[in-house]
Amino acid sequence: MSAWATQVGVIMFLAMIVLMAVRMPIAAAMFIPGVFGYWLMTDSAATLNFLKGNAVARLTVYELSVIPLFLLMGQFASQGGLSRDLFKAASALVGHVRGGLAMASLLSAGAFGAVCGSSVATSATITQVAYPHMKSHGYSGRLATATLATGGTLGILIPPSVPLVVYAILTEQNIAKLFAAAMVPGILAMLGYIVVVALTVHFKPDLAPATAKTTGSEKWAALGGVWPIALVFAVVFGGIYGGVFSPTEGAAVGAAMTLLAGLFKRELNAEGLKNALLSTADTTAMVFMIFLGADMMNATLALTEMPKIIAEWVTHLPIPDLSIVIMVLVLYVLLGCVMDELSMLLLTIPVIFPAIMGLDLWGLNAEGKAIWFGILVLMTVSIGMIAPPIGMNVYVVNSMAKEVPMSETYKGVMPFLVWDAIRVVLLLCFPVICLGLVKLLF
Repeated sequence: MSAWATQVGVIMFLAMIVLMAVRMPIAAAMFIPGVFGYWLMTDSAATLNFLKGNAVARLTVYELSVIPLFLLMGQFASQGGLSRDLFKAASALVGHVRGGLAMASLLSAGAFGAVCGSSVATSATITQVAYPHMKSHGYSGRLATATLATGGTLGILIPPSVPLVVYAILTEQNIAKLFAAAMVPGILAMLGYIVVVALTVHFKPDLAPATAKTTGSEKWAALGGVWPIALVFAVVFGGIYGGVFSPTEGAAVGAAMTLLAGLFKRELNAEGLKNALLSTADTTAMVFMIFLGADMMNATLALTEMPKIIAEWVTHLPIPDLSIVIMVLVLYVLLGCVMDELSMLLLTIPVIFPAIMGLDLWGLNAEGKAIWFGILVLMTVSIGMIAPPIGMNVYVVNSMAKEVPMSETYKGVMPFLVWDAIRVVLLLCFPVICLGLVKLLF
């Protein structure tokens, strides 16, 4: 790589950081330096030709249609009242124990994440339902907001996960296998968070008063309200793993079923349908703009040959291969302070993934290594969603619970971050946690 190409690559990164620092949208912060860098490395005609061809190529990728379909499924579930039914059912089961409403919010966040696929959307939706309930029962703002922000991260890991779909497309991996690999780590995350709540209220009972126990009939009534979402989950993932349809077709089936469920319950009216479609369009546009920005940046980086040089440099570092993976995960935690999960994946995976694939990690084959690393990255990215100083989920929840200082929420998420760190170490040392179910199903 020439000195000129190196200078262009460094200037691009510095320009991107400066643009993000002045609150430029992430897509533009990547796109603008990418365009100028490409023009400097080639010429104006080649740059215009790339812009024309790349936009068409990116926006016509069939596999990417799974993203708006899963987002639409989540919007229908939210507008159709399914998130409220999930919280009611979880509250009926565990709400009477100390900290039970916080545990119920985690259970409902995990279930809603299974039809939503978005961390921020899961946090926002469950907060709307659960926070007023916890507040009225005397829960501290610290525990309530921290639990809701943390519960939203389950939307990243528990399938269908939009970031997981993006990772699969970027690395050319099987989406269904990645979904299967995320199941056990996602369930471990949810159960571990519940244990964190239980320990927290055990040592600080004043954070969460005990509430009245529900009767048997109330429990059955609440559980009866979640059959639509259980049916959607069974059909979508049963169909995908049973070979009946592809993940993209499964997303379409899930969106249609969730729409019918909302209409059947008479919760999804014309206004709700309009809001669901507009919100899906808005989020999809944002996602695809980030795609285009990252494509522009990565195309210029490819011209500078930086990904190739970095991959060669990493694979020849005189340190254990596992230490390199740890360094990469630390980088993702730091990036989480300034970028959202999609931006991180789109910008870094084309550069980092080839380097990781060149390492010898636990004797895994290429597919196993790619799947294991993907789940590790998703788990680490979720940490950035709640870790100070800029946890996206914390900002979302606090915007809806304005009376709770953000510093209190950050204090509340610390015990959850401890469990996150433990989970990352466990998966780092025992790849079977995510690969065992893949081998069993495939």
